Amino acid sequence: MSFSRANRSEIADWWWTVDRVALAAILALIGIGLMLAVAASPAASGGPLTGGNFHYAAKQVGFAALAVFILCSTSMLTPAQVGRAALTIYIVALIASVVVLFAGAETLGARRWLDLGWITLQPSEFLKPGFAVLAAVILADRTPTRLSKPVITVLVLLPALAALLLEPDVGQTFLILALWAAMLFFAGLAVKWIWVIGGWSAGLGAFAYLLFPHVHHRIAQFLDPEQAGYQASLSLKAFAHGGLLGVGPGAGTIKYRLPDAHSDFIFAVAGEEFGLALCAVIALLFCVLVVRLLLRSAAAREPFAQLAGAGLATVLAVQAFINMGVAVNLLPAKGMTLPFISYGGSSLFAVALTMGFALAFTRQRPQLASREVPSFGFLKWVRA
Repeated sequence: MSFSRANRSEIADWWWTVDRVALAAILALIGIGLMLAVAASPAASGGPLTGGNFHYAAKQVGFAALAVFILCSTSMLTPAQVGRAALTIYIVALIASVVVLFAGAETLGARRWLDLGWITLQPSEFLKPGFAVLAAVILADRTPTRLSKPVITVLVLLPALAALLLEPDVGQTFLILALWAAMLFFAGLAVKWIWVIGGWSAGLGAFAYLLFPHVHHRIAQFLDPEQAGYQASLSLKAFAHGGLLGVGPGAGTIKYRLPDAHSDFIFAVAGEEFGLALCAVIALLFCVLVVRLLLRSAAAREPFAQLAGAGLATVLAVQAFINMGVAVNLLPAKGMTLPFISYGGSSLFAVALTMGFALAFTRQRPQLASREVPSFGFLKWVRA
């Protein structure tokens, strides 16, 4: 794509101000995701003795097209527009997360998805970008309030945590807690309080270990030195089978026995068919994207843009790390997708929204435009 700098159209202005390195990394990850969807679709739709098809790959192409539209359109927003959009998204996602407790499809004892016919939507995926921006609005606001800013973020976060634990979705719960702690750290909260939050999160983890049988089983299995879990064991075999360069596109065999090969364990499919080489490329692209966004966020003029950009980059990094860590048995098994790579509309749309917001905050706008900050009425009730 090429535009003259004299072209003052909205698209031309977006092209000259957006972080094209980050955008290229995102599009590369989406492209790799489509390639791996083709590789994993026969395993997800068939089995070792039955021929699969490319149904999931075809659907993922449609999801990817819509995700690119979401990515580009949200990256054109101003910071104030992103703030208002995030408030709406967070409220809608929170309401949908409550609705899913009563009307959601139950899978393995959990209610996390709303069946909309053409797509199964997981509302909790959209809580993360919404909360990251809302927390940035609160923490960057210098207006004196009756309650401290961290306490206000807790009040905003508590309903989401309650809904996630009732589903139950322990993985998303700890991911959004990690995002919250990172936002407080970026905002300058004393390190001792970060340790307090870490201890509180550890206590919540112990509570989840005792309360939820599937959490207890997965952690106990992970800590057992004698054997890895079924999924983790097959995932490690897939990496060993693939070696450095992989067995070749479509030639993988372990993927047919690996549950959720097209979603939670897509990284293992990459390792088997394309080897360590592609896995390294995926990890490198995530590193480039996250570091680029963090650096551009740090260079932003407004604290709101700094905090929001850093928070959005952090949630992407943590989610990618958890998925890849589970695939190589460095972390207990957890149903968490690999951003841009795993199959699924909810995950792809939510991460496209997350990165669209991040690109909007890191655009190199003129100084006067950068002074635009959001204002929300819901903060008035806590102001002194």
